[in-house]
Amino acid sequence: MNFLSHFYFDCEATDCYFVLGTVLPDLLKNADKRIVLHPEKLHHTNPAVNSIVAGWNKHLDVDKHFHSSNFFITHSHQLKKELLPAITGSPVKPFFLGHIAVELIIDNLLLTTGEIMVGDFYDHLKGCDNEVIDDFLVSAGLKDTTRFFRFFEGFKRDKYLNTYSETEQIAYALKRICMRIWDNPFTPQHEAQMNKVVINYRERLLPEFMSIFSEIESKL
Repeated sequence: MNFLSHFYFDCEATDCYFVLGTVLPDLLKNADKRIVLHPEKLHHTNPAVNSIVAGWNKHLDVDKHFHSSNFFITHSHQLKKELLPAITGSPVKPFFLGHIAVELIIDNLLLTTGEIMVGDFYDHLKGCDNEVIDDFLVSAGLKDTTRFFRFFEGFKRDKYLNTYSETEQIAYALKRICMRIWDNPFTPQHEAQMNKVVINYRERLLPEFMSIFSEIESKL
């Protein structure tokens, strides 16, 4: 699941460090895909650091249930098939694209149906002290936190997730994600065709997308 889908499960939480923990694995991946941490059993003298650990562990649980669900398997596979003709000649792996597309569509639906408010998400991130986050990262084994904080400050400042409410921007978001792995993954023609597929698929998911949240909540 993507940032906002993870936030859905704890959008009424009051502990900003726990909320940060629920999205921190993805923030780190975005900051530098080479960062690999396993703080699942970390216990710290600072309760705020332990809250981040608890949120991190919830992230792992949610992703485990999501990626093993029939919902994800069915829709990522169907999106892969429908996006394949739209990206002819692109180096991007169709399975990867189907995986990411279904997650972005769900985030879009959460925003456009009013299930969550993206401003609340950013308020939680802004409420966290960088010294506490640094303490967590160093305790988890990250020797140099500079790259992460450079990304994190930009992430909070730009508030890019606001664009997820614009369905026409999903193809652009897909391109941004793919650019971390492939240079120039899509042509403008690819993006236009991907947009058509995504917009149509979003309408089909709209009546049923909340079922995956109910399913995961029943397993947590």
